[in-house]
Parts: sequence; C-alpha cells; structure tokens
Amino acid sequence: MITRPRIAVIAGTRPEAIKLAPVVRRLRAQAAETLFVSTGQHREMLAQVLAAFELEPDLDLGIMRAGQDLHDVTVATLTRLKPVLRELRPAWVVVQGDTTTAMAAALAAFYERTSVAHVEAGLRTNDRYRPFPEELNRRLVDQLSTALFAPTALAREALLREGFPEGRILVTGNTVVDAIHHLRATGGTRRRHAAGLDLEAIPGRVVLVTSHRRESFGEGLAAICRALARIAERAPDVTVVYPVHLNPNVDGPVRAALGGHPRIALLPPVSYVELAALLERAHLVLTDSGGIQEEAPSFRKPVLVLRDVTERPEGVAAGVAALVGTGEERIVEETLRLLSDRAAYERMACGANPYGDGRAAERIVEALLDPPPAFAA
Repeated sequence: MITRPRIAVIAGTRPEAIKLAPVVRRLRAQAAETLFVSTGQHREMLAQVLAAFELEPDLDLGIMRAGQDLHDVTVATLTRLKPVLRELRPAWVVVQGDTTTAMAAALAAFYERTSVAHVEAGLRTNDRYRPFPEELNRRLVDQLSTALFAPTALAREALLREGFPEGRILVTGNTVVDAIHHLRATGGTRRRHAAGLDLEAIPGRVVLVTSHRRESFGEGLAAICRALARIAERAPDVTVVYPVHLNPNVDGPVRAALGGHPRIALLPPVSYVELAALLERAHLVLTDSGGIQEEAPSFRKPVLVLRDVTERPEGVAAGVAALVGTGEERIVEETLRLLSDRAAYERMACGANPYGDGRAAERIVEALLDPPPAFAA
C-alpha cells in the first residue's frame, strides 16, 4: 500500500481559493490525505468560489474582525494556525500567491519546521511598494518555501537570479488556467446574469473594468474614472461594466464619479462564476487585478493593465496585454484605439494564454506526492 503524505492547503481570499481549488481537487482525486484550511479572511467570497468547484473547507480559522489591518491578520493567522499544525503535523503546507494569509501561513509552517510549497512563486515587480504589500509578501513566502512552483519560465528565471537552487523550482503553469478550464467544461461561464445585470440584453460591446489596488487610491482612481466617462461618451456602442470593490476608498469615489451614467453599469462585487461570465461577454478588459491578467487571455480578450508595473510581464511580452498605467489620457487613447482599430484588436485577441495549459495542478500534485530529492533539502 502506498503511503501518501498529509498535506495542508491554506487559503484566505478569493484569489487563493480560485488558484488552489484545482490543486485540492487533484490531491483528492489522487487519494491524498488533504486538509483544506480557510483562514476566514474573505469567508463569503471564498465560499462562493469553492461552491463552483464543489469544495468546502475542512477547517475555518475565523480570523476576520471588523476594522483589522495587516498586523491583525498576520497575528491572527499565526496564532490560530499554530495548534492546527502542531496537531496535524502535515508533510507539506501549500500556500498560493502574495496575500497576507499566504505569508503568515508560510511563516507559521516554518516555525513548526514544516515544508512549505509556494504555488505561483517567483513573481516580481522589483518595487517593494507596488503592489503593496504583495511584492514583499511573495518574496517572503519564496524565502520560506522548500518547493517553488513557478507559473512561467520568467518566474523561474527571477528565482534563479535571486539564488534559489534550481532543483527546488518547478515550472508548472498557472493554476488559474486550470480553474477557467473547469468552469468552461461545467458551463459556469455561460451564465446570463451577473449581479442582476442581464448580460444578453446589453447592447453593443462591453468594456469590463476592475480597479481596486491600494496604490491607485486617490488621484489614480479619480483619473481612471474620468477616463471611463470619456470612453463611454466617445464610443456610443460601448457599455462599461464595473464591479466595484466594497472598500470605501474605491466604492465611494467610483460611485460619486460614475453613478447615474446611462452606459456605465456599476455592479456590487460579483462571484467568480459571474466574473467568468462577464469575461466571456466582454469585448475588452481594463484591470489592475493580477488574476484577470491571467484569466482574460483564455477568453481571447485584450487586457489593458491599469498599473505602471506588473509582476506578470508574460502577457505584455505575448502581446495579449498592455500596460497603460492610471493616467487619464493614456487610458482613453489606448482603449479607443482598440475599439476602433480592428487589426490592433485582433492582434491582441488572437494570442494563446501565456500563463498555462490547464495542467498546472497535475504537475504540482505529482511533485508533492513524489517529491524530487531537492525538495527534501
């Protein structure tokens, strides 16, 4: 009888759940002893995602409290994971990405001398405050990890430049592509409604917008809103659809600037399945989200990135994404160009997704269940 290692997979936010769900499903398909732990950082949004993958957490740490900050999330995650890890003694703790949950969970595992596997290792902007706190979080998680699952060759090269041993790095592709493949296979992207909006009834083309980064708060977000209003005025066949983050630094300014415009639909936060349906319906995407930069190419939708730097340069290199920053004029110019220049649009819309082939979880699980010698170092 083959003995499988006990593996704890830890998630706290919606992006983590999206990207770890394929790993959990694959582990369980391989009959691995898997404990799926939610820190409860974004409980409701995490539950929505997991329902789409027919998953539930085995344990919810319930760390979220009103008004807490990054210090509080870090301390609560460390404190509540300590007895869990001491009782269960997993062979691996698997974390994803660059959240405070991922950083604190990796640190808690390190304190217990438990091996950490980092899904989506090696992403870099090389600017410690953009994005904040994600850039330092992912660097810390990489330092704490034994297994570094780099989503792309560029991420692997970044890790090698920083001195990580080659044997501890495995290029897997990004698990978000696995997640999209699952949703498409199960019909999850064919929903008609998103947050009450009838997607089939929207006339003309849809420009999907998401923007919620801390570094854009204030003038950056104001400039984005001014650009969206101008785009809606100058492209009369376009409807701008913007699911607005509940953070008051986003929700208040966006609704004050754009509320009531007849061709700008401001939605409440949408579920992951609804977001996938919006991506299916969209003609073009404007976003500062890391995940959407990776997801939109699977739908063959051009992406304009509302940031000055990105830790996901593969999309830009492949020609399926372009950095436009938060300057009003540049956003308007680039968006209208893609809306009016069919050849430019087709060049961005016809490329393959540079972030993966839908088999990332398979590669990750194979390495966890049958780890190479370097993973034991």
